[in-house]
Amino acid sequence: MKKLTLGSLLPSFKATDQSGKEINSDDLKGKKVVIYFYPKDNTPGCTAQACSIRDSFDLLLNKDITVIGVSTDSVGSHKKFADKFNLQFPLLADEGKELCNLFGIWGEKKFMGKIYDGIHRTSFLFDENSILISVIEKPNTKDHGNEILKNYGF
Repeated sequence: MKKLTLGSLLPSFKATDQSGKEINSDDLKGKKVVIYFYPKDNTPGCTAQACSIRDSFDLLLNKDITVIGVSTDSVGSHKKFADKFNLQFPLLADEGKELCNLFGIWGEKKFMGKIYDGIHRTSFLFDENSILISVIEKPNTKDHGNEILKNYGF
C-alpha cells in the first residue's frame, strides 16, 4: 500500500455521490478539499466521524473547505446513510476501490485476531493548489470536524 505523501497533487478521479451526481477532481481546483476515507456506512465509528463533520459543517464552509467522504459502499447505501444523519456533503461510492488504490488506503488490517483487506481510515487535506498539505491517519472520529479545522490552521 503506497499512500499519498505530503506535497503530492490531488489525483485525477471521477466518482458518483449519494445523489447520483458525478464528482470530478477537476471540479475541485482552486478549493481547499478534504477527502476522508472511512470503512462502512452506519457503523459506530463511521457514523461518529460523519456526524462530527456534519456538526462542524458551517465552520468548514465559512473557511471555504470542501469535504468529501469516500467508502466502498454503494450509492444507495450512501444515500440512506446521508439521509438518516442529515449529511450535507458528498459521499462517493468507490465499489471498485479505484479511489482507495489511488490514495493508497486499501490494505491489510487486523481486527480481533483476524486479518483482512479494508480501508485504513484516513483524511487527506489539500490546499487551493490541489497540493496535499496534511494527512490525518487514525482520525478522532468523535472530533474530526475540529481536527480538520486545526490541520488547516484554524
